[in-house]
Amino acid sequence: MKKYAVIVAGGSGVRMGNSVPKQFLLLHGKPLLWYTLHSFLRSYPDLQIILVLPEDHMPKGREVINMLDASDRITVTSGGKTRYHSVRNGLQLVPDDSVVFVHDGVRCLISVPLIHRCYKQAVEKGSAIPAVAATDSIRIASGEEHHVADRQQVRIIQTPQTFLSNIIKPAFEQEYSDDFTDEATVVEAFGTKVFLTEGDYDNIKITRPVDMMIAERIIEERLALRQA
Repeated sequence: MKKYAVIVAGGSGVRMGNSVPKQFLLLHGKPLLWYTLHSFLRSYPDLQIILVLPEDHMPKGREVINMLDASDRITVTSGGKTRYHSVRNGLQLVPDDSVVFVHDGVRCLISVPLIHRCYKQAVEKGSAIPAVAATDSIRIASGEEHHVADRQQVRIIQTPQTFLSNIIKPAFEQEYSDDFTDEATVVEAFGTKVFLTEGDYDNIKITRPVDMMIAERIIEERLALRQA
C-alpha cells in the first residue's frame, strides 16, 4: 500500500526557555526535525512525507529538507490553530488507499522498527497506536479527592499514530472538539475502534531541557553501536 507520514512540527521554544522553535534545536549538530525525517525516509523507500509547519518557519523547514536531499519525497504545508487543524491540513494531501502515519516532529528518536510495527498492524487491523506501560505510581485527582490507579492498566500514548486512510480521513471531516487530544480520540469520536501496539520508551517527546539531555545520550549510544 502507499505510505504517507504526516509530520506535525508546530512547536515553539517557550517551555524550552529558547527563542528557537524546539524542532530546530540542535542535537549533535543537526536539528531535531532532521532526525525525525531521516527515520521515516529510511523506513520505506516508497514512503512520502507531508511536513506541517507554521507559515513563519517554512523556510527553516526547507533548509532541513535540503540537508537530507529529500525534496522529491517531502511536501511542506502550513499548520492550523490547533494540532487537529494542522493534521487535517496534512491529511488533505494524502490520497486514498494508503497507510497514514501521524507523528510529532519533536519525537526525534523514533526508530525504524517501531515504524514498521505500526505499519504492519495498521494494515491488519486498521490502526496502530503505540503505547508504553506507566512506570510511576499513578493517582487520579478530582478536586481535593484522589485515589490510586492500577498502573498495570495505564498506558502512555505515543506517535506515530497510524491508520488506513479510509479510517482517519473521514474522521477528520467532523467538527472540532476540545476533547480531541490526539488522532486516536478523533477516530474514536467518529465511532471507530482503535488498537494499541507496543511503543518504545526511547520514543520521547522533546518538551523540556532535560529531554534534550536524554536525547543527546541516546543518540551518542546509537552512534557508538554503529561504530562498534
